[in-house]
Amino acid sequence: MARWRPEMILSLLFAMLLFSACATTETSLQDKKKAAAAVNLGEAYLNGGNYTAALRELLKAEKLNADDPILHNDLGLVYMAKEKTDLAVVHFEKAVQLKPDYSLAKNNLGSAYMVQKEWDKAIAVLEPVTGDMLYATPHFPLANLGWAYYNKGQYDKAQKYLKKALDVQPDFFVAQLNLGRTYLATGRLHAAQSLFEKVAQTNPKNPALLLEMGRTYRLLGDYNNARLALKGAIEYTEDSNLAVEASEELNKIYQ
Repeated sequence: MARWRPEMILSLLFAMLLFSACATTETSLQDKKKAAAAVNLGEAYLNGGNYTAALRELLKAEKLNADDPILHNDLGLVYMAKEKTDLAVVHFEKAVQLKPDYSLAKNNLGSAYMVQKEWDKAIAVLEPVTGDMLYATPHFPLANLGWAYYNKGQYDKAQKYLKKALDVQPDFFVAQLNLGRTYLATGRLHAAQSLFEKVAQTNPKNPALLLEMGRTYRLLGDYNNARLALKGAIEYTEDSNLAVEASEELNKIYQ
């Protein structure tokens, strides 16, 4: 029987290790391919509004490739859609941790912080995004920053960022609405009225806009238009809180 020389044993061990490494790499590539397919399917469900099916596919992908920042951003979006903001924050934060220059995930994280009313956290994560020259939709973080500053009562900064958002996207409804609210908060009633009436030309049945228009008309003493706008807000809304707020504004007219 042939005896194994030390160099032969070393060569055999090296070959076994090399084979093991190749097998591991091959499995990892296969997992990544499977994960990518699950992410694509999850995104299709997400875009179609089937959030439960989207979550199922994305969780499959997470088991196969947990270090994909796009996956974590998608999971955050699904949890936001399911009103699980705490879980959304976890995944948006993970996406940013994995890819620090991921501006889309940063904007989504800022939005999630805003849902939680964590205005300072939102501002901290959103401000760097506004300096990203490669970000395709800068009006979103700009408008988000404006709303965060509005809720902190820093109306000058709110106005600054909301106007910047409108410079980028002049018909961006959210920025228009919140700029009008900023005018209202600072007593610029006629500026608010002018802006709201302009926006109403393209959004005549938006309940949030009608509520703010009604409030503005009431403060200006135009009670007929105030009643029309507030009744419209109640008629068109499916948000019970907004309906209650509009009803309270109506009651102020009759007091």
